[in-house]
Amino acid sequence: MLRGHPQIFMPDIKEPRFFASDLLTPEDGRTLAELRELTPLPATLDEYLSLFDAAKPDQRAGEATPLYLLSSVAASAIAEVQPDARIIAILREPASYLRSLHLQLLQDRTERVTDFRKAINLEPDRRQGKKLPRDCQRPQRLMYSERVRYVEQLSRYHAVFAPEQVLVLIYDDFRRDNEATVRSVLRFLEVDDGLPIGIQEANPTVLRRPQVEDMLRAVSKGRGPVGRTVKTAIKALTPQQLRNDAFRAARRKAVAGKPPPVDERFMIELRRRFKPEVEALSEYLNRDLVALWDYDALD
Repeated sequence: MLRGHPQIFMPDIKEPRFFASDLLTPEDGRTLAELRELTPLPATLDEYLSLFDAAKPDQRAGEATPLYLLSSVAASAIAEVQPDARIIAILREPASYLRSLHLQLLQDRTERVTDFRKAINLEPDRRQGKKLPRDCQRPQRLMYSERVRYVEQLSRYHAVFAPEQVLVLIYDDFRRDNEATVRSVLRFLEVDDGLPIGIQEANPTVLRRPQVEDMLRAVSKGRGPVGRTVKTAIKALTPQQLRNDAFRAARRKAVAGKPPPVDERFMIELRRRFKPEVEALSEYLNRDLVALWDYDALD
């Protein structure tokens, strides 16, 4: 929605991830070169800055990388490059966020366990290097509880940016009134908040089928006699970018499905577990999130 504003420029790559250097390594058997072939992530500061070459002098330039909140180095790295940066974070009720995150990690193949409860309960074993997905190179991305250490995450940004440079939004406010929330962001960015805003639904919930995706990747990489034959034929007939686009489209269609219903009992368990974090965040932001998220009903 911000990209549609004439005074704001955001690159075509939604998540460059450049400043989250502690979280950028090969995953699931894919090298960084292979990842960049599908999504050309910038590897140097010059490459990162080139993403904004098309920005006009009077435009605000920005990007959106959720990993910057999880990263332990992103805040200081951003401040070093641009100390006047404006930071926007959107926080969500922990249990519902982690369920959404689990679906997202299945989608990008970081997670392989499709059962949400089981994936969460594997965290102690995974901290010890056990029961990790095949070829997993960054186990910390599967440490679900680390994702909702909201006060710790925000503190990293408040340590290097002035209070007026950090805007913390609550997901519920955004869902309840998209337009009002977006206009508050525009005012924070000091651009015209009176222009029409194209409201849109983001991030539809889907569940990946890992076995189907494995088969598609085998064909894409040319593994096995059938995969090698198919890949050779495809390479002979289509240019690289077209092959990448076709593979992504086929993968989305083949492996996406409806997620399982919510396990309400487990969601309550999670909410009890993360109530101290919600209480701490309420105090940190001076807002009663315990009541907003109905955590007071858990007693």
